[in-house]
Amino acid sequence: MPRSKRSNANDDPDDIGGSMNVARGQSDKQAREKRKKLKRDRLSGMSPRERERMEAYLHGSTNADSGKRRLKALREDDERMQMDGLTPVARQNLERRRRRNKPDKIMKARMEIQETKRMEAALANADAEAILNTEQSGLLETEHEMERTYKLSQQELKRDHLDEQMARQIFDLKLGQYAPYGMSYDRSGRYGLLRGHGGGHVAVMDCHTLALRTEFHVNEIVRDGTFLHNPTMLALAQKKNVFIYDDAGSEIHRMTDHTDIFRMQFLPYHWLLATVGRAGYLRYHDTSTGEPVSTHRTRLGPCSVMRQNPSNAVIHLGHTNGTVTLWSPANSDYLVKILCHRGSPISCLSVDRSGRYMVTGGADSQVRIWDLRMYKETHSYFTRGGPPTDLDISQRGILGIGHGCHTTFWSPEALKVKVTSPYMGHALPGCGPVETLRFRPFEDVCGIGHQKGFSSIVIPGSGEPNLDTMEYNTNPFQD
Repeated sequence: MPRSKRSNANDDPDDIGGSMNVARGQSDKQAREKRKKLKRDRLSGMSPRERERMEAYLHGSTNADSGKRRLKALREDDERMQMDGLTPVARQNLERRRRRNKPDKIMKARMEIQETKRMEAALANADAEAILNTEQSGLLETEHEMERTYKLSQQELKRDHLDEQMARQIFDLKLGQYAPYGMSYDRSGRYGLLRGHGGGHVAVMDCHTLALRTEFHVNEIVRDGTFLHNPTMLALAQKKNVFIYDDAGSEIHRMTDHTDIFRMQFLPYHWLLATVGRAGYLRYHDTSTGEPVSTHRTRLGPCSVMRQNPSNAVIHLGHTNGTVTLWSPANSDYLVKILCHRGSPISCLSVDRSGRYMVTGGADSQVRIWDLRMYKETHSYFTRGGPPTDLDISQRGILGIGHGCHTTFWSPEALKVKVTSPYMGHALPGCGPVETLRFRPFEDVCGIGHQKGFSSIVIPGSGEPNLDTMEYNTNPFQD
């Protein structure tokens, strides 16, 4: 009995492509031919907007030349490589590899196949985005070249350009009794955790209705706070220990192992609470079982700057000697150590959603942009009116910096290349320095905690307009 021939997606004239049609098991010659066919059939017929969307998935940005520039920079670094610290044998091996002109055929074949897979996956993702993501985010644009977007104030924006629902998000809360105040949002952006550092005032606010959900006093210093896996549970770093509370303000648990904590981060995909404080110990605690996971000694003194990489859950710590260290629960020593600000302590840092860029602020009033793919500085900005005290990167890549009694916001392009003027700005006279600056997820809103209370402003284009309702606890409209 003859065997039936297995159908191939490439032979089907009605095949429409998709993620299941990604190249698998092909030779490098077949992968090269398929990539040429994709460029000839698909890319040549794309509109500029469709091609821009595909380039964003393929290269990580809308500029296709960024990868070529990065490769050129790496080659220039190889040519200027310092070999003073190498042994004679290592120097001889390096020179021998440099003199070789024959390319690695196996590696070249693997790269051909990998490039074809990346292009097919980028086309499939661009097609899916055109169907699923119907909402678009927009930035402020000027009518003529003499106008500047950073000159637009919140009062003008509220009066002339916003609808009634969005205009309600611009407000100020005067809470000087328990100031300074810090602010953090849950993953959906529906609820905000407001905490007073001075007197222990804690409040949970529904950001949609602007209604107070919970309010209580712990009667001691609250250095940091964060929501756990959902808005019904929150953790507070108080004067001596870390406490877990429910949404009614009742104490659930006291974590006695975490003492004198300055900063906390909750890893939502691992259900781990990471803390660091005065003793310089980084601790991971499993919130599902209540058991400690690991404890790492940083050996770099007290630490008050801590953020996580949203793409891989690696913890970034900023230290007083100007270095940033990267940590994971499984390693007792740091993964990477970067000298970001020579001679000045790290005051704040943040990592963008893609995990490609890290932004650090130091006491030298410098804000430096780092490419985490190379661990190198790309460019820097200078803050006027005081050193940066806090910064954050929105879901759409807008960089917000709090310095003195000012807040400055830079466009998404400011992470990739150096721009000359900021996107927007907001002044807080008599309220500086800024304590916390956080963008609200899925909304064009930024919350600022300062010495006189809390301020909420609107930054157009900062929030992600498309919701992934399948993602756990990220739908702000769920009950």
